[in-house]
Amino acid sequence: MGGVADLEWVAAVDAIRALGPDDEVQLICHVNPDGDALGSMLGFGLGLRRLGVTRLRATFPGRFEVPVPYRELPGSELLVADEDAYRNPALIMIFDVAAESRLGDLVSLLPSAPAVIVLDHHASNTGFGGINLVAPRAAATSVVAEALLSRLGVPLDAEIAECLYVALSTDTGSFKFDLTTPEVHQLAARLIATGISPAEISRRIFDTRPFGAMKLSGEVLGRARLDVTAAGGRGVVWTYATTADLEKYDQKPYVLESLIDPVRSVAEADVAVLVKEMTAGEWAVSLRSKGAVDVSAVAVALGGGGHRLAAGFTGRGTPEEIVQQVKDLLDVNLTK
Repeated sequence: MGGVADLEWVAAVDAIRALGPDDEVQLICHVNPDGDALGSMLGFGLGLRRLGVTRLRATFPGRFEVPVPYRELPGSELLVADEDAYRNPALIMIFDVAAESRLGDLVSLLPSAPAVIVLDHHASNTGFGGINLVAPRAAATSVVAEALLSRLGVPLDAEIAECLYVALSTDTGSFKFDLTTPEVHQLAARLIATGISPAEISRRIFDTRPFGAMKLSGEVLGRARLDVTAAGGRGVVWTYATTADLEKYDQKPYVLESLIDPVRSVAEADVAVLVKEMTAGEWAVSLRSKGAVDVSAVAVALGGGGHRLAAGFTGRGTPEEIVQQVKDLLDVNLTK
């Protein structure tokens, strides 16, 4: 797999095979986990169970709330709040995390861990793991997870496959993004061959939303703004959502994640920005590009990370101030 040295694969396999029957293993994914983070982590966790690992927990930093579409994932019983994570595990495995900043307080577990394996596909990954399985050309972290399971001799079953399929389908935008290669479809075929139902999974993940979420989407999209002169004339479209919006329609933050897709569909803009309030003055910012602009460079400059066409960071200030920062950095990077 491009980007991962053979020595890294060997080291990861050896670290897992060296586990004793009483060793604790802690799995971690990023704050505000998405389908790839949870699916990769839980799918691999189930694979470790098949290998006989019994002292196993999975977590993510921050508020312990799993987005509704992912609550039925197999292996969800492994999930615990971050304060219940193993404090001195023999092995830590980290999924879909490009930088330590995305680990919150859980980063304190890393220095004392005998082994830390990072599975990721972000080009901006900082290489913070002891063993780094980072494949920037992989369509999802689940691709890396499946490759490691294969090297460990763990066969795919329907439970593992459902987790990995959710991860793969969400991070490829239902198999329509640029990194949807023939190999991605071949992996999807192997997962489907275990007996999972793509139609049922798609209905649950992509096509089911509360009525309040639909109303919320209409309000947030209604305040979208377009600047056709930004990004060197390539155009920027943006909007924002507040915690008050969520309260008004009695919705959870996860319902905002899919809103970047209709924003990015605007024909007059290459770059789309969605600014989502987390706490007063602090915002989660999603960036998307149709191909003319590298938004990961902007995200990294603002303390985040991601891919050339999809990235994000944590912003502070007002939505207008944050978007202006993005526009300024777009101009800087376009003139380099």
